[in-house]
Amino acid sequence: MSRFQKKKVMPRYMAAAVVLSLLGIAVIAKAAYTMTAKKSYWQEVQKSHAGSTDIVCKPNRGNILSCDGQLLAGSIPEYEIFIDFLAGYQKGVPEDTAWTHKRDTLWRDNLDSLCLGLHTIFPQRSVEEFRNHLSKGYAAKKRYWRIWNRKVDYATYKAVQKLPFLRLPRYKGGFGGTEFPARRHPFGSLAERTIGSRDTARYGIELAFDSLLAGSQGKAHLQKVRNKMVTVVTTPAEDGADVISTIDVGMQDLCEQALQNKLQEINALMGVAILMEVPTGDVKAIVNLERCADGRYRELLNHALGYRCEPGSVFKTASMLVALDDGKVDTSYVIDTGSGIMKMHGANMKDHNYHRGGYGAINVARTLEVSSNIGVSFVIDNFYGKNPTAYVEGLYRVGIGEDLKLPLNEYRPPKIRFPDTKTTNRSLYWSKTTLPWMSIGYETQIAPINTLTFYNAIANDGRMMQPRFVKQVVKDGEVIEEYEPVVLKEQIARPQTIKTMQTILTHVVSQGLGKRAGSPKFSVAGKTGTAQVSDKEFNYHSGIRCHWLSFCGYFPADKPRYSCIVCVKTTNGPASGGLVSGSVFHEISEGVMAKNIRTVIPKADDIDLAAPVVKHGDPLAAGYVLKKLGMKADKAEQDTLGIETGVMPSVIGMGARDAVYLLERLGLKVRLTGTGNVQGQSIFKGTPLQKGMTCQLKLGS
Repeated sequence: MSRFQKKKVMPRYMAAAVVLSLLGIAVIAKAAYTMTAKKSYWQEVQKSHAGSTDIVCKPNRGNILSCDGQLLAGSIPEYEIFIDFLAGYQKGVPEDTAWTHKRDTLWRDNLDSLCLGLHTIFPQRSVEEFRNHLSKGYAAKKRYWRIWNRKVDYATYKAVQKLPFLRLPRYKGGFGGTEFPARRHPFGSLAERTIGSRDTARYGIELAFDSLLAGSQGKAHLQKVRNKMVTVVTTPAEDGADVISTIDVGMQDLCEQALQNKLQEINALMGVAILMEVPTGDVKAIVNLERCADGRYRELLNHALGYRCEPGSVFKTASMLVALDDGKVDTSYVIDTGSGIMKMHGANMKDHNYHRGGYGAINVARTLEVSSNIGVSFVIDNFYGKNPTAYVEGLYRVGIGEDLKLPLNEYRPPKIRFPDTKTTNRSLYWSKTTLPWMSIGYETQIAPINTLTFYNAIANDGRMMQPRFVKQVVKDGEVIEEYEPVVLKEQIARPQTIKTMQTILTHVVSQGLGKRAGSPKFSVAGKTGTAQVSDKEFNYHSGIRCHWLSFCGYFPADKPRYSCIVCVKTTNGPASGGLVSGSVFHEISEGVMAKNIRTVIPKADDIDLAAPVVKHGDPLAAGYVLKKLGMKADKAEQDTLGIETGVMPSVIGMGARDAVYLLERLGLKVRLTGTGNVQGQSIFKGTPLQKGMTCQLKLGS
């Protein structure tokens, strides 16, 4: 074993140590130089990279569903498609001139084919127009040059992506799309003003529950991995929750059709209908139709919640309820209405039949049955004339002036004035004629929803419920928020007073002016209302009489399940709430009750166990259902479940959602008009299909 040769080894160690020390000093010096002299340069580089690579991850917006789980509003992605003519270029990084030259060559070689393909997908623009448009963006080296001026669906986005040049990788060809969530309403305009807008959360449930529906954004960034840019998610987006509304699609469609038919019949200006469940206050249907310039009726504003006007004779019920509850009168109290005209503080109070001699002497119950202006105003003026504040406080006590505190932004609370002779505001001034005219529904401002809530309380034995539009908020199958029915007033009047008013309202329909609202199949209770109203377009001095015609009530009268109000604004036709609004109420009530009739279930021995007819659709899904029913379809029946590829099928009779799903799977674009099931299709059955074709489906009941 050789001895350690210190003289030879130590100089080598020293040399290595010196070299490593010098290297360390150089690293430290370079770091110090970068941190001081080059600090500003690297800060700019960092900013440019952060701005270009940070990505916001957008969540999926939650759905709005009906009370039975049908989709009222849902989100699908739409895209703005563009070309980045500076794809792959990064500030501060030398440009790959070889690739740039090759890309220019590919662009020139594929431009004609690209424009032809775009014209095939978007026939509204010619090949030459596409060539000029794209060449302009290419010459200017635009970063995000839009290919098409509107958003497109996912199928169109993928079709464009397959075109020449655009099929290159994103950071070479530059094709891309910015995703936007688009709201779709499968049932068209049904309850649209209450559900919300389709673009942004501007009103309705979409706005009221926006924070729950929207979810929360996530974060991601682009990272280069092996010469490819990869999206790395740092904070995932959290999708929005689903909102379960109280709207019933069948009842909503029924109310809308009944009201629209009447509006078209008399060429009315506007109409409102609200259907409410008595025990809970759940709003099952709410319709707002307004005549547009083209003569069609659409939902433009939520008049059911926000159109405050003088309600007319439906207000008389509240006036008489106050007088009955205060013990001022009972149903046997007789008022002499004379010949139908009575002087009240220098002004003429008239009954609707004054030209036929009036009603003469009638009791309180009959006063409401025939809607006598003189009868109601005489009672209120006679017993509250010296203390009108007691009457107004009574109105608030029985709930007609209650602020419902609804979550929807278009709601407007009632305006019922208190006696005040000191104000200079003429609309709030209290004169000697204010009390008698207020008692019959004038000189107050009340939206239809408040009137209905009051009548619903009478139907509910005096218990006033807050109108409810949303029942639950659900996420991932779990209920995260429950909205229980809210009681606004446990008792709006003494139980005996409520029973008395229930009897009177039943007689209004059975033997009074509300007969058109009645039904031979079940009992109905309610009150008619007719008022001449004044607004910006039709005021009292315009020379045109504008009437607000109402009927508000509930059914069945003996065991109330639903309350409903129908209001129509018109300058044409008969000025009768019972005739116009009462007839719409009649259709709604009979339609709703018909939906609740239970059919007789036959015995098992009488049931034909043959396999049912299966509509076109997913064969696996249909087969699963048949299997669960214990049935086995033969081969012929199984064949009817499939769809022949490349050929247009028949979707007549299918629901809108199933038809859209089926046709989009075949590569078609689908447009819907109307509501209900498919009644017609623009492409006939058996027609050979081509990519990009659009099929128009006409829906109806």
